[in-house]
Amino acid sequence: MRKTEEIINEILNKRGILSDEDREEFLSAKPTRTYDPFLLDSMKAGVDLLVSAAKNGDRICIYGDYDADGVTASTVMACGVSALTDNWFFYIPSRFVEGYGLNISAIDKIIAKGADLIITVDCGCVSQKEVEYAKAKGLKVIVTDHHNIEDTIADGIVIDPKKPQKFMLEDGKEPYPCQDLAGCGVAFKFLQALQRTADLPRKVLNDALDMVAVGTIGDIVPLRDENRTLVKYGLEAANSGRRASLSRLAKAISIEEMTSTNIAFAVVPHINATGRMASAMTAVELFNTTDERTINEKVNELIGYNRQRKNIQEDAFERCVEMIEGDEDFILLSISDIHEGIAGIVAGKIKDQYYRPVIIVTPSEEKGRSSDDVTLLKGTGRSIDGVNIYDLLNRHSELFIRFGGHSKACGFLMEAGNLNSLREYLNSDAAVLLAEHPQLFKKTVNIDMEISPEDVTVELARELRKIAPFGEGNPVPRFMMKGVAIRNLAYMGSDHTHARFSACTQRESRGQKDERYAFAECVLFRRAQEIKHLLESGEKVDVAGTINYQVWRGQERVQFIIEEIEKSS
Repeated sequence: MRKTEEIINEILNKRGILSDEDREEFLSAKPTRTYDPFLLDSMKAGVDLLVSAAKNGDRICIYGDYDADGVTASTVMACGVSALTDNWFFYIPSRFVEGYGLNISAIDKIIAKGADLIITVDCGCVSQKEVEYAKAKGLKVIVTDHHNIEDTIADGIVIDPKKPQKFMLEDGKEPYPCQDLAGCGVAFKFLQALQRTADLPRKVLNDALDMVAVGTIGDIVPLRDENRTLVKYGLEAANSGRRASLSRLAKAISIEEMTSTNIAFAVVPHINATGRMASAMTAVELFNTTDERTINEKVNELIGYNRQRKNIQEDAFERCVEMIEGDEDFILLSISDIHEGIAGIVAGKIKDQYYRPVIIVTPSEEKGRSSDDVTLLKGTGRSIDGVNIYDLLNRHSELFIRFGGHSKACGFLMEAGNLNSLREYLNSDAAVLLAEHPQLFKKTVNIDMEISPEDVTVELARELRKIAPFGEGNPVPRFMMKGVAIRNLAYMGSDHTHARFSACTQRESRGQKDERYAFAECVLFRRAQEIKHLLESGEKVDVAGTINYQVWRGQERVQFIIEEIEKSS
């Protein structure tokens, strides 16, 4: 039996957490790793402009995005702007009519509302034409964003941790230490700088932390470095009940404790559903009100939109699967009647099932750059480890009116006439990658380490919780138990699709087999009937999965949740 401390240290070592100082920081409930917000290029100029605009009585527009990161970033920015002035409003573009980011028609509407300054969150860093248009119309613009910047950048104040040095406006500025901030994280750094500059109460920071946690988890950025600090404090704030609207939503969807897992798989989908099915302003309004009646109304709307999203998504997924021939290296599907709001989710599900990069294109209501009669397609993509979908698209940027994203996800707008060229180029690119890495499309479960059933203890399960929050860059630790026998098999569920059993190994005592067994309680979900022959064969098996800690009626329990199972070699 291995010591719990030994297991934890080995996991941390494999994740690059090597020094005693780094281990202490990583496991601490009160981490301290954070950076001076003024290390971000143009931060001082942006904060000074906002403070000056508020003092002058300017009308300020917070311009966000329609996903969870955009919704939470807008709310974070509002914590600061509202502390300076009452003369401000939100603008969230329509996914269906305007698309992602700044756009000319939105700027015209914002001008009509009397705005003098636009401050973007989670968008705008490469909106060169749109920012020029806004400035030509007399608007001041501050861009806060976290997306990649390659050869084009909006002119003026752009605060983005990924900003290349060639675009930095401050002499001698170095890249920001944590370049993986989400949009809400950048908004929070702006809020920190604003709080110091305008001498605002620290309450404005504390009030924003829960939204930083939700948005950072929702945008699937690595939960390492400064992100880990922000999310830990943010989860604490989320569980404090400080924001009544978030607590009400959690209760309505049966969440007792805000964890990174619960946020990723329950809270974030409900927020995203508003932007997918209707308008993300519903979620923005929810998180920026204290009125009980409005909270109940908006929570019910989120639940309704998410239920609608699920139904449409299931139908769309089945229809997309029917279009796949099965031998594509890069799956690119063009479908005219899929709901635009769920294309990204469906692409992600197809990516998981076929373990290939996937793009789904749908007709767009936006206008073309050369003619209003040109049909435009909106694309959304999801990718696997080893295939940087942003880099692949960037190689063929001439095909797009606009595109953006990161290694695992992308979005773009293009003329329909370029679709065949895109398909040809991407399949060619994927073929080259496959030739270089023959195992590229073989999905594997990444195992942190091999353990024995006797290692699966309540103590270990309790200590593993300290490695949380889990997510991108810090996955739930996965273990392998080899050569175990299945005992006490019991099927669960009305159709016996789940199973519970003990994974056992015989102990040895002084070289002699001991009739006592070391065992771990295991649970297998959904696949029990599929592999029933293996479960009942009496053969020893290798199992891979995660260790789950529960408290039931005051009693601590530990289970091994199986992700993969096969006959032992």
